[in-house]
Amino acid sequence: MTIGKNTVVSVNYHLSSKFEDEAEELVEQTSTDKPFVFLYGAGGIIPTFEKELAGKKAGDTFDFKVKSVDGYGDYNEEYVAEIPKEAFLVEGTFDETQIAVGAEVPMMDAEGNQMYGLVLEVAEKHVAMDFNHPLAGHDLHFVGEVLDVREASKEELDHGHVHGEHGHHH
Repeated sequence: MTIGKNTVVSVNYHLSSKFEDEAEELVEQTSTDKPFVFLYGAGGIIPTFEKELAGKKAGDTFDFKVKSVDGYGDYNEEYVAEIPKEAFLVEGTFDETQIAVGAEVPMMDAEGNQMYGLVLEVAEKHVAMDFNHPLAGHDLHFVGEVLDVREASKEELDHGHVHGEHGHHH
């Protein structure tokens, strides 16, 4: 079976990224016992990733690059914000262990959507946070192999995600 709409795909890959003139760096690595499994065409995956895998079958290999603009977007300085320190008080106390430089903190935007921000600085009156995706501005390089392709079940199609081993469990 080949990869296409309504198939469940299992892949093993190495993902490296490159930011501007820096050297390429390994970001993520799956394995044959812990592959990346997804429902092809359900969204939530970089479109170029799906496009590059279309028509492949189990045993096929892949090696492709995705420009930052087609991956997680370009880095946007407007997504860096200084938030008043009062916003982080819990029962009147600022938690310095949770809100520390380098910490990734769950936050909510004005519409109630959850997002994560990276703490860049903790100052006297504010906390500087970066809400860009960690791979924004990075070109991506995927090298791997297709491990399995199968037809998605009706339940998987109805729910929009993979069930069972390496998938979602209800």
